[in-house]
Amino acid sequence: MPVNSFENYPMSWKPDKQSLKRPYYHSIALLLEQDIINGFLAPGTKLPPQRELADYLDINFTTITRAYKICEVKGLIYAITGSGTFVAPNAARSITISTDKTANYIDLGFVASFEQTNSIVTEAIQKVVNKNYLDQLLNYNDPTGIPHQKAAALNWMEAFGIKATQENVAIVSGTQNALTLALASLFEPGNRIATDFYTFSNFIELAKMLHIQLIPIPGDQYGMMPDELEKQCSQLNIHGIFLMPSCSNPTTVMISDIRKHELASIIRKYRLILIEDDIHAFLTAGIIADYQQPMYNLVPEQSVYICGTSKSICSGLRVAYMVFGEALREKISHGIFNINVKTSSLDVEVITELILSGKAHEIVHQKKQLAETVNDLYSSYFPLNKSGHPLCFYRWLPIHGHSNGICFEANLNKLGIRVFHSDRFLSGHDSSEKYVRIALSSTHSLDELDTGLKVLSQYLDHHMES
Repeated sequence: MPVNSFENYPMSWKPDKQSLKRPYYHSIALLLEQDIINGFLAPGTKLPPQRELADYLDINFTTITRAYKICEVKGLIYAITGSGTFVAPNAARSITISTDKTANYIDLGFVASFEQTNSIVTEAIQKVVNKNYLDQLLNYNDPTGIPHQKAAALNWMEAFGIKATQENVAIVSGTQNALTLALASLFEPGNRIATDFYTFSNFIELAKMLHIQLIPIPGDQYGMMPDELEKQCSQLNIHGIFLMPSCSNPTTVMISDIRKHELASIIRKYRLILIEDDIHAFLTAGIIADYQQPMYNLVPEQSVYICGTSKSICSGLRVAYMVFGEALREKISHGIFNINVKTSSLDVEVITELILSGKAHEIVHQKKQLAETVNDLYSSYFPLNKSGHPLCFYRWLPIHGHSNGICFEANLNKLGIRVFHSDRFLSGHDSSEKYVRIALSSTHSLDELDTGLKVLSQYLDHHMES
């Protein structure tokens, strides 16, 4: 057998040599992507070492390096220094989370917003429709928000510790839109962003779409670990960091004030751009004693602070506030003009009316009471799972023996329950620890939630016994 023959040599992936076309790196990357998407390479599969694959294909080593890099930027694979290159957990499927009412199930997956309070919103809509300046809400003017709407936004965020000028505030079409604007305006394909090991699944999918690489950083009960962030920043050229300090989705962890200062020091040192999704601040500021201020206050010139109103006030109006440092203002404004053109001033006016009339605080009060009730119900079924934010709209439950997320979700679907396995929230490599995120704010009634939690509890108990 020739020295360079790999015909009978075991390799996890052997691309078809006859399919290769110039440029070879692009052809290899395409073949790898196809085999991952088609399911021939399972998540977690360790790929052949670059030099070994180069020998097998009888091409230059740097060609493989370029091919792997293309797939890494797309979020299809990831590398661990000293261990090798692996197929990413969510490479072969979309993990975007959205509501889907076509199936007949109890929804403990999608995190809604206690829609029982929307009757208060409809009253505000009627008031807005009757305003004498209604026609001024229907044009292209003020693409980042009408001045009095920005003033209301700053009034709303003052309770969370935000102080800024109207020039450094923009009103956009929901938190996901704000994240899209931040990524598209401030980052380029191939850039790296540090995230929690488990993070917001729609952010993971958005990063994949924009070819931005996420670098998972381990955390503990106080949030992302500073030493681990420092370690990655010293080894890689990391451009930004994404955090949800008030209540991380999905883990329900609130970053402690001490931890915020530690992370801010590293963010300053490595000049990272901080994207701070603070959608749960209304459940935390003034309620949890350790909440002192948003991270934006610690690194304002390097930060984009996002305050969505979908969970606190109304999900369907899709309104969020962005606050940013002066150094970032021009790029973000450029992104808003070219991606959004503008956000609906009519929708924003409804949120503004709710804030200025005090009705928004009434909505928040009701949602806090509802959150307390459903968390008490959850604790009656899972009394040992007490970690995380006490008023969160969802819980993060450790599970054992459920290594395949797709099968786990499918089995619960057969029982009429929708939940989301932790595989959806992995920002990088796989983990031996498995969880399920349980939404508490989406069912039509407390009885429905009770039924769903009972079925889930019985399923987990039965599986552990068997």
